[in-house]
This record gives sequence, C-alpha cells and structure tokens, in this order.
Amino acid sequence: MTIESVRASAYTIPTDAPEADGTFAWDSTTLTLVEISAEGRTGTGWTYGSPACATVVTRDLAAVVEGRAATDVGGCWTAMRAALRNIGRPGVGGMAMSAVDCALWDLKARLLDVPLHRLLGAVHGSVPVYGSGGFTTYDDRQLADQLSGWVEQGIPRIKIKIGESSGAAEDRDLRRVAQARKVVGDAELFVDANGGYRVGQARRIAACLSLYDVTWFEEPVSSDDLAGLRAVREQTTIDVTAGEYGYDLVYFERLCAAGAVDCVQVDVTRCGGITELLRIAAVAEAHGLQVSGHCAPGLHLAPLAAVPNLRHLEWFHDHVRIESMLFEGLPKPAGGTATPSSAPGHGLTWLSAAAAAYRVA
Repeated sequence: MTIESVRASAYTIPTDAPEADGTFAWDSTTLTLVEISAEGRTGTGWTYGSPACATVVTRDLAAVVEGRAATDVGGCWTAMRAALRNIGRPGVGGMAMSAVDCALWDLKARLLDVPLHRLLGAVHGSVPVYGSGGFTTYDDRQLADQLSGWVEQGIPRIKIKIGESSGAAEDRDLRRVAQARKVVGDAELFVDANGGYRVGQARRIAACLSLYDVTWFEEPVSSDDLAGLRAVREQTTIDVTAGEYGYDLVYFERLCAAGAVDCVQVDVTRCGGITELLRIAAVAEAHGLQVSGHCAPGLHLAPLAAVPNLRHLEWFHDHVRIESMLFEGLPKPAGGTATPSSAPGHGLTWLSAAAAAYRVA
C-alpha cells in the first residue's frame, strides 16, 4: 500500500460576526486541507493557518511522503521533520507538517478499516468538552446568547475571552466575567486572556476572577513567558494554562519543567500532528500534568481518546461552525462529552462541493 498522491488546498471562511480576543481581531478563518491517497482510499488532515501552509505541503513535504508505505506514518513524520530543517519547524512549516501527519493517520485507519481512536489505542469512550467563544467584540446580548446555547447543549464548562485591547480594558473584562457567571449558573467558568496582560496585572486580575469562581486562566501572559506564567500560577488557586502555540516536543518539555502551568494545552494542527501530540501527552504525564486539546474538534477527538491524562477538548465556536459546514460527520456533544466516530479513520468526510466557494489556494 503505497502513498500515491499528496494534495493541499486552502479555504477562507468569513466569521458569522466580527471576532476578537485580547490581542488579535479577525473576520475570517482559513483552513488548509491535506488529502493523501493510496489504494483507492483518501485520508484528510487540516490546519487552521495561512494558505502558505498549502505551499509548504506541495513544494516541500509531498515529495518526501509520496512513494512511501501508507502505513509507515512514523517514517513519513521523520522525513518531514528533516525536510523542514532549513524552512523552520515553528509556524507555517509546523502547521503544514501537522496537517499531513493527521491525514496520514486518517488514511492508515481507513486502509485498515478501523476507527482512528481504536487504532491509536483508545482509553476513553468519550472526550469531555468545553464551550468556547465569548469574543471581546460581542455585546451583552451576543455573549448571553452564545453562552446560554452551550449550557442548553448540556456542556458544563464555558470559556470567554478577556484581556481586551492587550489588557487596557480591565473594567469591561471583569464586567463580562460577572455577566458570564450569571448566564452559565453553576457551570465551570473559564477565561482566556491570549497573553494580553502583564505579570503584575494578571495576578491582580486573578484575584478578582476568584470572586466569580473562575477555575481556568488561559494565557494570562504570553505563552513564551514561562517565568511570567509561573509567577501568576504561584499567586492564584485558579489553574493557569498555556501551550496552544507549542510547535515541538522541546517547547512542551520546557513548559512543563518550568512549573509554568497546571494543565498543558496542545493543538494537533500545530504541534506536529497526532504523532507528536501523543509524545507531548507522555511528557506532560511525566510531570504529573493533564492535557487539554485546543480547537479543531474534528481532528482532536480520536487522538485525545487515546490520551490517558486527558482533561478535556475545546469546542471552539469558529471551528465547530467550519467543520460542520465543510465536513460530514462531526459528532455533537451530549452530556458534556463528545464521542469519536465509529466509522473508519476520524469519521469526517470532506464536502468538496460545499467548500468550493471558499477556496483561495
């Protein structure tokens, strides 16, 4: 079973309303898709990154994957890592590699006619999820509507964005947290500052967040500032988390060894794909830490089901919407968890006709 072709394409989908977090604003999201074929089967993987990811796949990675055994995912991964040496692993290169690796695992499972989570050695029957959105651009009504929607779906964990304007709107941040607590009732309340605060500011904010029983403080400062994350963590009982911008195993070892977080976030579309995600989970476990999946629910469900030290998966508004539009088969949460598909591979089918209008590369 030899890999016959590796194809990449990119699609830009407008958001359903203006969106922003503490340090960035956007009105569209780009999905770069990879399709890998062998023996009449096709595996798909994707990343949420620039169309430049598609260029890296077709120009730099396809040639080192095509012609290899379709079941040799590890060999393909190692060859891709070598091919990225002079291009650079973090950023676009890592995202491209991640999408290819996910497609390879999907293809292998489809060729073997097994669900991907079973091929990976599932230890969980379902994956806990948390509703995520709560953008800083939302007015009170939009925020309430979205959060109450998550609660009505039975999701007992809810996250909103704070750190507006790189921390320049503390009063509004805290007012929105108070509103969120009122809307979600007894559900767990999470916040994400996207690195918008300074260390001292984040520690002061954390003290206020405790008044609303917030249990998850994501990127209170930059995820590159490991000492700053640890300083915030040492001053609060709220779990401090980061890791979504980690692109390789070495970063995650530094993150864990620094004592910077209470839970390690990992993004399968950035970190090096499923192959590297499983290694990262093992490193986290060695440090006594759990793992939480960042966004891209359709790709995360299967590998996270195979992670013993799993905490939960982010059910992110943008990506849930896009994956529901462009794929068939995305599971729906029930009782606060989502169950991986029982179909071969990750269970999602690419809807090329639905995606055609959004293609940009």
